Formats: sequence, structure tokens, C-alpha cells
Amino acid sequence: MSVTHPLHHEADDAIGRQDPELAEILLAERRRQETTLQLTAAENFTSPAVLAALGSPLANKYAEGYPGARHHGGCELVDLAERLAVRRATALFGAAHANVQAHSGSSAVLAAYAALLRPGDTVLALGLPHGGHLTHGSPANFSGRWFDFVGYGVDAETGLVDHDQVRALARTHRPKAIVCGSISYPRHLDWAAFREVADEVGAYLVADAAHPIGLVAGGVAPSPVPYADIVCATTHKVLRGPRGGMLLCGSELAERVDRAVFPFTQGGAQMHTIAAKAVAFGEAATGAFAAYARQVVANARVLADRLAAEGLVVITGGTDTHMVTADPAPLGVDGRTARTRLAAAGMVLDCCALPHGSAAPGMAADARGLRLGTAALTTQGMRESEMRTVAGLLAGVLTGGTRAVRAREEVRGLAAAFPPYP
Repeated sequence: MSVTHPLHHEADDAIGRQDPELAEILLAERRRQETTLQLTAAENFTSPAVLAALGSPLANKYAEGYPGARHHGGCELVDLAERLAVRRATALFGAAHANVQAHSGSSAVLAAYAALLRPGDTVLALGLPHGGHLTHGSPANFSGRWFDFVGYGVDAETGLVDHDQVRALARTHRPKAIVCGSISYPRHLDWAAFREVADEVGAYLVADAAHPIGLVAGGVAPSPVPYADIVCATTHKVLRGPRGGMLLCGSELAERVDRAVFPFTQGGAQMHTIAAKAVAFGEAATGAFAAYARQVVANARVLADRLAAEGLVVITGGTDTHMVTADPAPLGVDGRTARTRLAAAGMVLDCCALPHGSAAPGMAADARGLRLGTAALTTQGMRESEMRTVAGLLAGVLTGGTRAVRAREEVRGLAAAFPPYP
């Protein structure tokens, strides 16, 4: 996207004069982003307008409560900003109600559970070794401590959600809620199939759509809104907004969801972030964003194909989304080693768990695979040809030899040709 740099000289000078130590950190991070390839599936580059809202005077305003019912004075204007964000979110996703105050995706999931469940209730969710999130029952997380989670999985052959297992587990355990969503599932989820099972056993359906929600906004992924009782999502990732969360639901659950966010799980709303969410929702409603979302998916499919051609095992055989998950074992490395080597060459991505396989001795189970995303590279203007180049660079780094030696300079050159903020 052709825009001026969002970090203006005046702001740089002000930080430099006031706090040169922090200014150097900020400038170093800018250089890092400009000279490396951001392949982390959960990251993107926001627009300058989103960044401007984050740095706006709304950051100064305390606004506990909701528009028209705040616990602080002077909220007339921030009320307008929050109403605008809500109006844009409901229109964008076709939802009856939106709560835009959640500080993160995890905060949104916590609020959904608080609205629907009580401690000790049984919940059915994708197991963590199969790509479930920490909030889907990890014993280190509030979800695993407060609720009784039962994990379903993916098919050993296809890597796709095993809906027969979902139904069988639901019939056996009669959960209060079923959660559908993943941090590393590269295919579209069948929201209707989950709804059918939830109705059969009398369970709520919670869609954790943190990853696909931007693709939903762009019209290239099916929407969970018509099927789920509550949709939890983030506003960054493919949606390209500020880091934060939101919840979508029908009117019958609106009051319960709002009370679960405030006052049950959070205090004052971050009004500068809510304003930035409003900007992002407005941007996502445009034809330009729809074209962007289509390119994100096209890029991911080419990247998946080329990684497979380079010898990696691409999980599920491809992707429907912005995300590619792959096993680098055929190239002689595990996920954690691969991530370290790639980072040294300027290619930033994540490890992930791979279902139906055991980790090597001494290696964590969640470090076997690689998780890549095309959202940020697509924002920079890269297309299919660049994805082929990226796949070749990645494989070159992992296989070693002369390709690995050349890779860092080639990465720098590619990043320089597609700056995030020209």
C-alpha cells in the first residue's frame, strides 16, 4: 500500500529528546521490520490511520462502562467513537451486537465463557496438540483450571477436523459449550456442522475466529456469525487493525456478553484502541480490502505448493486461508531448529504443534512444525511470484550450502523492494 510513513519526524524528534533510550529501541524495531520478512501468521502491518488513532488524545480518557452509561465524566466524544466502532463491526459481519472493548482475543474468549458457563462446566474444544489455543483448555490457562475440557482432534490421514469424533464426544460428555477454532488449522471450519452437533446435545456454540475473521470480512471465508452463539475474534491478524479483541452475538445474549466484559473481566475501555478498531472496520468494508483478502489466500496457496515442492510436508496438503502449517523434518530439522535458522536469515515465523506424531527426545511437542502466514507480506504488496521466491529462500536456509549463505542478502533485497510503509 502506497502511504507515507506513519512515524512522523515530529514524533521521532519528541521521543528522541524526551527518552533517547526508548527512541533507539523504537527505531531498531522499525529497522527490523523493514529488513526482515514477517511470516508470523498472527501479525500484519496496520494502516497509518490505525496507528494515528492509537496515538491520539483518546489514550488519555478513562471510560469505564458503555456509551451513555459511563462511570466517568467527559465521555461524550469517546461514546461517539465506540458507537461508531460497534456500528461498523455489526454492519461488516452481519451481527446483531458487537462488543469492541475486549483487550485481546484471550480476553474475548474469557468473556464468552463468563457469559455462558460456570466453573466446573464441561466444554468440548480442539485439543491443544491438534492446534487448540491456550484458552481451549490448557492447564496453564484459566480455561483449563476453571472448566472441564474434553479435546477432539483431526483425522490422522487428512489432517481435517474429525466431525464424527466431535459428535461422539458430544453425545458422551454432554458439554455445556462447544468451541470451534484453532491457531494452526489452515482450512475453513465447517461452522454448520458444529452447530448441528451443538443443537443435538443442547450446547452453546462458541466460535474462536481470531485467525479467519479478517478473511470473513474480505468475503473469502465462511462466516461463523449465523451459526455461533458467540463469536470471539481479534482485530489484528488479517483484519489489519490494532491489537485487541471483540465479540459478536445475537441480541438475546448482548447484555450477558457486555456484563461479562465489563465489569466482570475488565475495567476501563482503551478508547484509543477502540477508535483504531473503528478505523480498521471501516477499511475492511472497502473493495480494496476484499481484493487484499483474495490476494492473501492466493499467496498462501502458492506458498504451500512451493514449500511442498521443496520437500516440506504441508499439513492437510494445502490451505484455504492465510496460514500454512508444515513439517520440516524431511529437510533434516525440527520446527524449533528451523525457526532459529530462519530468524538468523531474516525470516520470522512460528513453531507449532503437529497432530498425530511424537516429538524427538528433549523437544517440546509444540515445536515440531512451522506455522507461516501471508497477511503481512501481502500488505507489503507481494504476490505469487514473491511467494515462490520466499519458499525457495526458506528451503535454502534449511538445507544449507550456498543457498543458505546467499539467503540473508536476498531476504534484505526482497524486504527493501516491498517496504511496509513506502
